[in-house]
Amino acid sequence: MSAAYKQRLRGWLSYAFASEAFVVVSLTLFLPICLEQFARDNGFWQPEKTESCSSPSGVAPENADDRCAVKIGWLWIDTASFSLYVYSISVALQALTVISMGSIADRLSYRKPLLLTFAAIGASSASLFLPLSSTSPLWMVSALFAILANVGFGASVVAMNAYLPSLAKDFLEVVQAYPELPSSFENQDEDATLAASVDLELESSFEISDPLLGHPIHPSTSQSNYTAALSRATSRISSLGIASGYCAGIILLLVALIPVTRLDGSTFSLRLAIGLSGIWWALFSIPAAVWLPSTSDIDEPESGSIKPDDDWTFSSEIAAAWKRLGVMFHWREIKRLQHTFRYLAAWFLLSDGFTTITSTAILFGKTTLHMQASSLVLIGAITPLSGIIGSLVSPILQHKFMWSNLRVLVLLVIMVSLIPAYGCLGFLPIFKENVRFGGLTTQGEMFGLAVYFGFAYGAFQSYARAFYAELLPPGEEARWYGLFSITDKSSSFVGPLIVGLIADSTGNIRYAFFFLVFMVWAAVPVLLSVDVDKGRQDAKDYVLQRTQVGE
Repeated sequence: MSAAYKQRLRGWLSYAFASEAFVVVSLTLFLPICLEQFARDNGFWQPEKTESCSSPSGVAPENADDRCAVKIGWLWIDTASFSLYVYSISVALQALTVISMGSIADRLSYRKPLLLTFAAIGASSASLFLPLSSTSPLWMVSALFAILANVGFGASVVAMNAYLPSLAKDFLEVVQAYPELPSSFENQDEDATLAASVDLELESSFEISDPLLGHPIHPSTSQSNYTAALSRATSRISSLGIASGYCAGIILLLVALIPVTRLDGSTFSLRLAIGLSGIWWALFSIPAAVWLPSTSDIDEPESGSIKPDDDWTFSSEIAAAWKRLGVMFHWREIKRLQHTFRYLAAWFLLSDGFTTITSTAILFGKTTLHMQASSLVLIGAITPLSGIIGSLVSPILQHKFMWSNLRVLVLLVIMVSLIPAYGCLGFLPIFKENVRFGGLTTQGEMFGLAVYFGFAYGAFQSYARAFYAELLPPGEEARWYGLFSITDKSSSFVGPLIVGLIADSTGNIRYAFFFLVFMVWAAVPVLLSVDVDKGRQDAKDYVLQRTQVGE
């Protein structure tokens, strides 16, 4: 690898190291707990709602039903539901943001500034939890900080993921597999129009399909070798990013465990953990700011549909992004990229289900199993540690058994679906009365499930992102990763919202496990219908057609 490529890869991995620590430490662990604690410190025991939940004893009075509610405006809501509602709002706003910025991030000169701007918004919002007390009259501002932090993370990751296809294309193994081209085609990537015409000439000469990034390939062995090398490189780099982020999360969790343990899980210790994740995010974004390439340093063609820099403004591009989103969901467009949209439909359910499993499990452990904050922190450290192992071991198992990426994804989905199914067993009388273990009725089971879930989820994240990269129209990575972000993180407002409503209406968050089993399993038949080879070719033809008609 060249020195320039190594620096570019280090810059990409450094931002994964910076931002994923916020996800591991705050978004999936401390933010739900802290928001629930903020609400609890200002809530009252039901049903009378006269005695504060933050009384010195911390125990509900005899005539209470052990449920704490907080008044937001004119509504009383369960404190466990409060964090779920805040998260739902944050991901809905995240969706609006990533749709608006996707086309701008496809402009190479603006991709890096956008990433760093949203990183600064997210990191500063997380850091502001440090001075905010739960006893302050402004305690509701915690919801605003949580929303801004999540929006900043989601938007910056869209820009980050847009670098992935070009990183894979320039990976050493891929470069070595790239066939020699006739001299007349050496400069084919000067602009999108020339690239499209070259691809058309080669396609008519060789009568073959291109790989996902739009380079012409000689038939038979050369083509298959290049495509396989490109898929392996994409999965490998994606896995390195996941492993890097999980390593950062584990390190920061171990640091946060000290104050959380010594302060007995107080609200201040939770705020401190979230604030530290914001500071970590800001500090380790500095290497990314230095090493990630600017437009002059990266050989990546822009889509022919992108206007020259002199012909656009931010407002016009945002408006055009929403217009293009509407066009993308026209039936004609869905048919042209049907396998990409099939995968997005499956990922809508899977990402929402997996994210909701994480947040529900943390709240279930705190409110139903009455786990201490230090125990939840330990679970938060075990999960990403197991995720690192899963993300690194899965490619080895895949190579040994010659499994396709699709088969690996389906197996991992089945593995994860068994977790909420296991929690449903807790309703059986045998686990409620005669057996002291099983059906997720004890705290010890949470630790075992953390290892199991972490292994499957870590592997799934790396494969899901890499699999999607193979279905992207070349030159429009940020726009389509924006749509991916909607289904990955931003679509996740549906699950927490429904779980919050279930918890509010039944008074028992365990009922949400039935919904989660259904949500995950509903995605399996859709996922099995995706043909990655056909989808890859459709993505290339999509860009070619758009260039020819001047869309």
